[in-house]
Amino acid sequence: MHRKLFIPGPTEVREDVRKAMDFPMFGHRMPETSKLMEETVSKLQKVLFTDKFIIIGTCSGTGLMEAAVRNCVKKGALHSVCGAFGKRWAEISKSCNKDFEVLEYEWGKGISPEDIEEKLKTGKFDTVFVTHNETSTGVLNPIKEVAEVVSKYPDVILCVDAVSSMAGVEIRVDDWGIDYVVASAQKCFALPPGLAVASVSEKAMQRSTEAEDKGYYFDFLQYKKYWDKAKQPSITAALNLIVALNYQLEKIVNQEGIENRFKRHTEMASIVQNWARENFSLFADENNLSPTVTCINNTKGISIKGLNEELSKRGAYISNGYGNLKEKTFRIAHMGDLTVEEINWLLGEIEDIIG
Repeated sequence: MHRKLFIPGPTEVREDVRKAMDFPMFGHRMPETSKLMEETVSKLQKVLFTDKFIIIGTCSGTGLMEAAVRNCVKKGALHSVCGAFGKRWAEISKSCNKDFEVLEYEWGKGISPEDIEEKLKTGKFDTVFVTHNETSTGVLNPIKEVAEVVSKYPDVILCVDAVSSMAGVEIRVDDWGIDYVVASAQKCFALPPGLAVASVSEKAMQRSTEAEDKGYYFDFLQYKKYWDKAKQPSITAALNLIVALNYQLEKIVNQEGIENRFKRHTEMASIVQNWARENFSLFADENNLSPTVTCINNTKGISIKGLNEELSKRGAYISNGYGNLKEKTFRIAHMGDLTVEEINWLLGEIEDIIG
């Protein structure tokens, strides 16, 4: 039996999306690839409300997170951490031997733009790293407000992890002044894993020209070189996934409509959050609730593992708490192509199981 995925990635992939990847293969240096990339990039720019350069990388989101560190950090990195994935970005800076500092918050709380400004006043940092949507805690951080703060410091680059929010939550790259924002395909885009995308500003691209020891695979300039030459990827890319992304973006942009997609995510989130308030309690601060994943306190002391075993028999699967929050919390994702009807069905099944 197929278990419908209500987990924060990989998300449920519809049959039509899977079928879109069934095509005769073509080469990554052929005209078909140039056409595919151009179409896909144009639609991604609409999702992000930007005309900036777009990278499509055959890697996980973590790969293009590392790219940001390698290409953008020259003097010092400031990492705001309020969960596991903000911490991961800081660990990447450490592994890349960059000077960095962590601005740490209690899990479940959102980050403070004011705190970031206080750090930037020291002049120690040229790059700020922020997680938009913290998957481990169900927290959505105030990226627009952070960007307003960073804009006061012309030499500072703002990098945003939107892995579990892009295509589900509004991100206005140009209006807000985001230099770099990255996401994975297996979250709100509702595709199989293996693809990451990012928007890169001119300022971030210029910083890349000054970067040392940034390697080859994740070099912004390599991506740009091959794009300028023939609208093609810098390496042999996962063309099947890019075809699926192009297909999915057509649905997102021209069929459902990006604003309607945001609205659907908000509606699904409200249903789960209200249900959690009535039956358990919310882990994340009420002022920072995510529209794509809800983290719920296990106030009833049920076995989350046992709940998932029963849900599996009924064709569904949710996520246990992350790391130290395992069994103390559980997470329900409401992202990608999931519908209000499917969310209501899932909650009904959980209620029937726990009694």
